[in-house]
Amino acid sequence: MNSSLNLRTLFAPSNIRTLAGPLLIILILAMMVLPLPAFVLDLMFTFNIAVSVMVMLVAMYTKKPLDFSVFPTVLLVTTLLRLSLNVASTRVVLLEGHTGPDAAGKVIEAFGHFLVGGNTAVGLVVFIILTLINFVVITKGAGRIAEVGARFTLDAMPGKQMAIDADLNAGLIDEKEAKKRRAETSQEADFYGAMDGASKFVRGDAVAGILIMVINVVGGLIVGVLQHNMELGQAANNYTLLTIGDGLVAQLPALIISVAAGLVVSRVGDEGDMGSQLIGQVFSNPQVLVLTAAILGILGLIPGMPNFVFLLLAGGLGFMAWRGGLREGAAAEGEEVPVAAPVVPAENLEASWTDVTPVDVLGLEVGYRLIPMVDKGQDGELLKRIRGLRKKFARDIGFLGAPVHIRDNLELKPNAYRIVLKGVEIGTGAAYPGQFMAINPGRVTGPLNGRETTDPAFGLPAVWIDASQREQAHALGYTVVDASTVVATHLNHLILSHASEFLGRTETQALLDHIAKENPKLVEDLVPKLLPLASVQRVLQNLLDEGVNIRDMRTIVEVLAEYAPRIQDPLELTTRVRQALGRAIVQGLFPGNGEVQVMALDPGLERVLMQAMAGGGPEGGAIEPGLADTLLRETAAAAQRMEDIGLPAVLLVPAPLRWLLSRFLRRAVPTLKVVANSEVPETRLIRVSAMISAAP
Repeated sequence: MNSSLNLRTLFAPSNIRTLAGPLLIILILAMMVLPLPAFVLDLMFTFNIAVSVMVMLVAMYTKKPLDFSVFPTVLLVTTLLRLSLNVASTRVVLLEGHTGPDAAGKVIEAFGHFLVGGNTAVGLVVFIILTLINFVVITKGAGRIAEVGARFTLDAMPGKQMAIDADLNAGLIDEKEAKKRRAETSQEADFYGAMDGASKFVRGDAVAGILIMVINVVGGLIVGVLQHNMELGQAANNYTLLTIGDGLVAQLPALIISVAAGLVVSRVGDEGDMGSQLIGQVFSNPQVLVLTAAILGILGLIPGMPNFVFLLLAGGLGFMAWRGGLREGAAAEGEEVPVAAPVVPAENLEASWTDVTPVDVLGLEVGYRLIPMVDKGQDGELLKRIRGLRKKFARDIGFLGAPVHIRDNLELKPNAYRIVLKGVEIGTGAAYPGQFMAINPGRVTGPLNGRETTDPAFGLPAVWIDASQREQAHALGYTVVDASTVVATHLNHLILSHASEFLGRTETQALLDHIAKENPKLVEDLVPKLLPLASVQRVLQNLLDEGVNIRDMRTIVEVLAEYAPRIQDPLELTTRVRQALGRAIVQGLFPGNGEVQVMALDPGLERVLMQAMAGGGPEGGAIEPGLADTLLRETAAAAQRMEDIGLPAVLLVPAPLRWLLSRFLRRAVPTLKVVANSEVPETRLIRVSAMISAAP
């Protein structure tokens, strides 16, 4: 019973598919050593031709190279199959060639007699031409494309990885999509590398085909004359025709497979299959067809030329141009023409409250050339990205911000855009649809031709380039992004920088209502019994001002409920909340459980600042101007040193000084994070990597 169960499992459909590959390889290798009858040779030669045709058709209908990632393996298997058939047919030709032209099967006889008319010289010439086409032209070109593609793909991998990380950080894709893109990038490099190596198989196969033909002819003459006592002419005719038929029946599939390899590695873009691209890009322009038809028609009118052929083709191309012009005209007539609304004189209308329009919290204004990017009717890519940004903001920061109101602004330059917060401009830039921004991350290996600019989000030098330069930019180490990504990344950067200004009373109340669905008693005890809504809003804004997300609202509400009976000052409450969130704050700056490498104040400077703090009001005292300049200068220099070695700029100070220094240093060093000693968990080891002193 167990044996029958094992056999049933072994021959299950899924296992048969798994065993198909090993069985095929074993069968191919067996053909090299086992004698095969002529009928089996016919069957295998026909199978070889069928497989090569299938591979070429799959290559033509493949939209991108990775859709046929198994092609290098297919190339190896088909090459091995042809060589095995050559060995098997050579055995039959040498053993049975004296019996007649069908000694090695009907397929070889057909290729040796009917395709070349039984003429040895013609067959030899055709075989050599096919071999040269395969070896010198197609295989060499496909191998060169694969070699260059592999080199450029490997050089472009760092830039592509950075572009994926940029899309992930901007919220344009999620972690699952980022992993998928990283895997595709790695597979693409592996594919071109494998194709570069696999093309050597085909070149070796072509050389082996020539050598096998020479060996068969010489060996056939020796066997026919010496062993079977045939006349030299008869032996030469029999064995040469059999050898040529054998060579042609092997070289034809090899040529088809080589063409398939060239089709796969020479593809550009993934908008459709190769046939659709060919028809769409070569035969879709009526002007090109008209000019070509005119040239052929003129040539057809010259005496002595094959007039009928030229005029026939000219007429066919002219008809295609006429049909294409009709299609373009129909498409143009089908476009809707906007009708202007009647203009009502302003003096005939009374002013009303509808004329008072509220200011949008967040707005994006675009020039007229950027309208297609935000037009829902044209499936604008930027709209999808903005929706992704808003979702990522809610997931990462902890509340749902105001929607982005998009409108066109004819006062802007055609390619310009402007980001507005509560009616005030907070960012501007320019984008060029159809082009790509190549951003210099600081380690590129060469320049690019294009419109020099600056990345609007992070201020890095960049160049606007055409789509044709995209791969070159990747290879040189640039981070390449499209126009929609440029605008979306800039918008995301500004949203994160002004997160606290998006948290109004309405958003705060909506956030508390959301928390109350799971913890109704907790929220009810806090607002409005212990704290007014405005105080809760102020605490949350203080956290957002310093880059602390408010996702852990349960902890925040619990801390506020604990200290609100005796503390009402929002700043003091913010300090208590930060201490409770200390583990998350430090984890966000220093992931993992490693050392916390920070900057610290010189003890003397710390004492001076503590004295200034004690002499001021509840929000801190004043710092002497000279000391303030020195503190700013030393902190900026230390922060730059930390960032140069790949560490975040974090200043560790006593709790009483944290708010004062954070507010004072924020504008001079935007990337600086000021953390209190009490916010660092006891389980984390602290290492002071830079000391800030009061010495000028």
